[in-house]
Amino acid sequence: MSRPFKSKLSGKIAEIPYMNRWFVFAFDVLVSCFCTVGAYVLLCNLFNQAVYREIILLISSSSLLASTTGFLVFKTYKNIIRHSSFQSIWRIAAALLTKIAFVLAVYLINNTFVPTDHLVAVILLDGLLSFSILVSARLVVVLFYNYTITEFTKSKQKVLIYGADHNDINLTNILNLNTQSNYTISGFLRFSSKNDTYPVGNLPVFAVEKMSSLRKIMEKEEIQGILFTRQQDILKERNRLITYCLSKKLKMFTIPPIGKWQHSTPQLRSLDIADLLGRDEIHINTDLIEQDLKEKTVLVTGAAGSIGSELCRQIAAFRIKKLVLFDNCETGLHNLRLELQENFPHLQLSAMIGDVRSVDRLKFAFTSHHPQIIFHAAAYKHVPLMEENPNEAFFVNTIGTRNIAHLALDFGVEKFMMVSTDKAVNPTNVMGASKRLAEIYVQSLNQAVKDGLLQGRTQYITTRFGNVLGSQGSVIPLFKSQIDKGGPVTVTHPDITRYFMTIKEACLLMLEASNIGHGGDILVFDMGTPVKIADLARKMILLSSHGEDNIKIEYTGLRPGEKLYEEILSSVEHTKPTSHTKIRIADANVYDFKELPSLYDRLEELARACRSEESVRLAKEIVPEYISNNSEFSRLDRK
Repeated sequence: MSRPFKSKLSGKIAEIPYMNRWFVFAFDVLVSCFCTVGAYVLLCNLFNQAVYREIILLISSSSLLASTTGFLVFKTYKNIIRHSSFQSIWRIAAALLTKIAFVLAVYLINNTFVPTDHLVAVILLDGLLSFSILVSARLVVVLFYNYTITEFTKSKQKVLIYGADHNDINLTNILNLNTQSNYTISGFLRFSSKNDTYPVGNLPVFAVEKMSSLRKIMEKEEIQGILFTRQQDILKERNRLITYCLSKKLKMFTIPPIGKWQHSTPQLRSLDIADLLGRDEIHINTDLIEQDLKEKTVLVTGAAGSIGSELCRQIAAFRIKKLVLFDNCETGLHNLRLELQENFPHLQLSAMIGDVRSVDRLKFAFTSHHPQIIFHAAAYKHVPLMEENPNEAFFVNTIGTRNIAHLALDFGVEKFMMVSTDKAVNPTNVMGASKRLAEIYVQSLNQAVKDGLLQGRTQYITTRFGNVLGSQGSVIPLFKSQIDKGGPVTVTHPDITRYFMTIKEACLLMLEASNIGHGGDILVFDMGTPVKIADLARKMILLSSHGEDNIKIEYTGLRPGEKLYEEILSSVEHTKPTSHTKIRIADANVYDFKELPSLYDRLEELARACRSEESVRLAKEIVPEYISNNSEFSRLDRK
């Protein structure tokens, strides 16, 4: 038989649906009854006893009744035969014991037909025949199916699962039955204090101590990849197994937990850079956040952006009264509203096109919806672009924040959460300075309310974090696009480093910050260890299908306003702890609010008039730590 024909035939057999359970049930009952009658007839002939039709009718009907009851009670028919296990065998044994006990009682009642001294032999033969045939039938199905699957999967790429617990074993059976997949699970991998190989089910577990042992196994077994079934394993193995796989160009996959599957078996997904840079799962107090947001109207500015949209998704999951989406991006806002309407059909939702620079439009939003909690994520974020357009940065990031902050006070908003950035710490560019100016204003506004200078009850809380993976301002989409085009990948400097966190992580921490923060706080998120952008680029290239030799990294030089290293002020010396280990309170100076309104009015006037040099000079006066780096505005710094 030719190889292509065998593979095609094996594939057809692999696609045969599961055997109908009632067919299995009927087969088991008929075999059981046949064995009961067969044992009786066989033993009568062996001992030269007469065979009575009456006893055949009696024991067959008794066996039918007892077998039906036993197989129904122990549910032997519910197991998929091709996946039969030891559990299936004991269920069969228990059901047959039920039958034997019942039939034995019938024999004892009618002992004139069968001599008592022959009963043990009849019963043992009945049980032995029934058990042997039922188990053998299942064994034949398992062997036949495994053979066809093996033939069918010989052309597939072999993958090992990292781990070997019961969830991994169950997952293996499911994945290897997926005929649409190009991969087959060939075993399990775990690190151990000694090198060993032992079977679990019908697959080997390779326990290795050193990477050299793993290399031999990968070569001998012709393994092409590793499947990680848990995010924590990916994080744990970043510096060992994943580094090895990247160096050897082995494929790495992940798959959602079985509990999160929708309807069909999902395909294996290749690891991406977000998987490698992600961190331990964030735990938040959902009960307290629920209590804080319950039956509230929440306004999110910049709702169509990467941070704003994820905030909306997470907020919508709580039992809020209404969610108001505010953004000037028409397409993004439209798409977000459609997504939220589909996923949260009972959510009261309003989408408003608007700009935080327009006080009248903001006032209309407040008058129409009376928000109780505001998440202010609207901002310009691209450092080089804002260096070229400083007036727009000050107008949106600083004056826009001032506009919405005052309206929040006027309309009795309970809580105002502002998204800031690590670039506001000792800013070296216009974007960072504009965000620091926004921080200063809302912090001093909160202090003015506390001191009784202004009437209101709004709590102003600022959250500060670094780069977000996959956001519109992140290098990740840029690198991906450059890699897809075949390179080169452009990095500004070989030593430039940045802090990274995922969008989901940032938004979860922001929700937690809204719960634990107090008015006037600047809450700093634990960003973990900074990452070299050049290393990030290399890993993305290695994860791609192009290969490191085909795509080069080019260094283009620092852009205007760009730092080599970002500061986050999350160290213990400059911060105070909160109830959450990943959130700390920054020790920042609070400005006297009475001095600020006139300065910010002047800044707005200069921004509207597009007088860039004067607006930057004023920003440097308000924020003396703002020292430009690699920028035309460096000449304005005090020498």
